[in-house]
Amino acid sequence: MEAEMSLFSLVTRASLLVQIVMLILLSASVLSWIVIVLKFKVLKLAREEAVRFEDQFWSGINLSDLYQQVKRKAENIGGIAKIFEAGFTEYVRTHKNKTNPEMMLASIQRSMKVAVAREEDRLDSHLSLLATIGSISPYIGLFGTVWGIMRSFIALGAVEHASLAMVAPGIAEALIATAMGLFAAIPAVIAYNRYAERVDRLSSTYENFAEEFATILQRQSNVAEEPAS
Repeated sequence: MEAEMSLFSLVTRASLLVQIVMLILLSASVLSWIVIVLKFKVLKLAREEAVRFEDQFWSGINLSDLYQQVKRKAENIGGIAKIFEAGFTEYVRTHKNKTNPEMMLASIQRSMKVAVAREEDRLDSHLSLLATIGSISPYIGLFGTVWGIMRSFIALGAVEHASLAMVAPGIAEALIATAMGLFAAIPAVIAYNRYAERVDRLSSTYENFAEEFATILQRQSNVAEEPAS
């Protein structure tokens, strides 16, 4: 009986529809774990880069020197460094064109707002996939379970002398679908909630930096204009 009720035998003896459901759930679980691992690395790197760049920015380094350093690594930077590059590039352009301070500030803020939005999109990428897997996997598993149990009872009704031994394997194979659905959903939901919180914190860091940097550039522009007045 133990051999007959092994997990492998239950899966192989399941109906084609239940097997398809199990395959879908297995694929969803593998995909979610790939996203979980990759997203963990991306968010960890983004946080480390933000801390490192802010330390350098507030260390008193000359902004023009920092800008040149960032430009030399333009292809490999992201996060706050990208926002800084966008803001300072716009500052240099508007300053050369002798734009008035109000228009200069508005232009710098727009430029950094676009850069912040791009970085937030990059951080948010694939999080919706985790949310989708976490929300639909239990229902897919439940569908497989209902189908398998229904099939077991239909088969049970076709015999005169029913017994638990006859219906148990069918119910067991059906319940595997529910278990697989939960196995796919639970890690995806936990990871989504954790990563969404980290993305929110990073987004706040980006937005706060953009506001502070815009203020610094405005003050720098006002100081540069004073001799001319």
